[in-house]
Amino acid sequence: MEKYYHTYKIKYYVNASHAMRWKDGEGKQHNHTWEIVCEIHSKGDHMIVFNDIENEMKKIVDTFSGKFLNKLPYFKEVNPTTENVTVWLFDQLNPALEKLDAELVRIEVGESPTRSYCIDTRH
Repeated sequence: MEKYYHTYKIKYYVNASHAMRWKDGEGKQHNHTWEIVCEIHSKGDHMIVFNDIENEMKKIVDTFSGKFLNKLPYFKEVNPTTENVTVWLFDQLNPALEKLDAELVRIEVGESPTRSYCIDTRH
């Protein structure tokens, strides 16, 4: 019998603002509707309840919903670029999903319909 790879794909849309930091200072604060697309694999040959995944993810996504990212502790020193937001989310989400015997294998974060950044742990 073949082993199945149980894969989940979940999308979130979050409104939050940021301002880029440049050599000569901080840019203007502006809003985005961030699109967050996560691909999650079960670590075993089992399915996971969607609500369990969504509940873990929502706790993290809610920490920056409606916020000015530059004011969050992580982004006080780190420039809140799309790339850095993606890294921060990955580093927050993956340990939360470990509790469900799951792993975040791909995350894509977009600040607009035409611009996104991805982290993919598969080779």
